[in-house]
Amino acid sequence: MKIYTRTGDDGTTGLFGGARVAKTDPRVEAYGTVDETCAAIGVARAAGVSSAIDSVLEQLQNDLFTIGAELACAPGKAEKLLKTMRLLDAADVERLEKAIDAAEEGLPPLRSFILPGGTQAAAALHLARCVARRAERCVLSLCDEDAARREVVVYLNRLSDLLFVLARRANHEANVADLPWAPRSG
Repeated sequence: MKIYTRTGDDGTTGLFGGARVAKTDPRVEAYGTVDETCAAIGVARAAGVSSAIDSVLEQLQNDLFTIGAELACAPGKAEKLLKTMRLLDAADVERLEKAIDAAEEGLPPLRSFILPGGTQAAAALHLARCVARRAERCVLSLCDEDAARREVVVYLNRLSDLLFVLARRANHEANVADLPWAPRSG
């Protein structure tokens, strides 16, 4: 099977269910940014994280593929997608909240904003967090058109929180302190 099809040479792409839309369509931007979040998490995994963090990140990548598939589905064609996979729901959001709580255990309390950085893995996780926030904004722009489920928005919101805490956890595990933001004095 060839990787190139030439069908997108006209500036359009196919959605699951057969519809074709411009590559600049907000739906394409949303699932593309979800894909970018998944890739950023892959960079964090490659930067070297503990097996516990890696396990969480692997599940997140699988979840993001599910969200991407849902967002890439043509309006009105979701029933076809539901025959092949289970979409994310409130239980998945709860799983993220439990992972946040577990990752926060033993971390020093936050007393100020922190700068992204520390270890290479933590810096990559902070970058993934920022991309996840952008993905959330892109999906929210679809919600104005009733094109994305609320569960997807809530999941992406928790995802960025989890990535923030995992970045702190990665620094903590490497005995590297988070770097507090020092506001400029007047």
